[in-house]
Amino acid sequence: MSTKYKATEIEKAYFITITTVGWVDIFTRLNQKYVIINALKHCQENKGLTIFAYCLMHSHLHLFCRADSNFYLSEIMRDFKKFTSKKIIQTILEEPESRREWLIDYFKKSCEHLSRPQNYKVWQDGYHAEEVFSNQWIKEKINYIHQNPVNDKIVTEPENYYFSSARNYANLDSALDIEVVFIG
Repeated sequence: MSTKYKATEIEKAYFITITTVGWVDIFTRLNQKYVIINALKHCQENKGLTIFAYCLMHSHLHLFCRADSNFYLSEIMRDFKKFTSKKIIQTILEEPESRREWLIDYFKKSCEHLSRPQNYKVWQDGYHAEEVFSNQWIKEKINYIHQNPVNDKIVTEPENYYFSSARNYANLDSALDIEVVFIG
């Protein structure tokens, strides 16, 4: 298996993107957004995940992060995706959702081709991880993360999107505490 876009080293920072199967817009609902935010908080508090920047879009999540000593980032991402998949399905089934039938059917069909039995598939396989290698790269990736909702015409200013660390960098209340990076 290729390690080109995998987080393979402990205590190194990575830019990570994880995406829903078929780019399904599941995170248009507030309850689903909080599934992700609460899972990230759990990873911060219990698995040593340090987040420097993030943005939760409708179908994907961008993170600039690192794992601290006891866990590999790959293990954290695996556990995060496994937990959030189950929680997303549970939320679709138990809470108001106008697309319930369509979503459940889509996530069921997305795992029909898998060799091991699985009821639903919410996330695409793996994750895309790029290792941090310079201060310029850090600036570019944080800017990219924060501009995502602006580029998608969700907001006109990055700090106006509540589910992004752009708010942390602007000293505004935010959904998730992060470690702000200042680079001269």
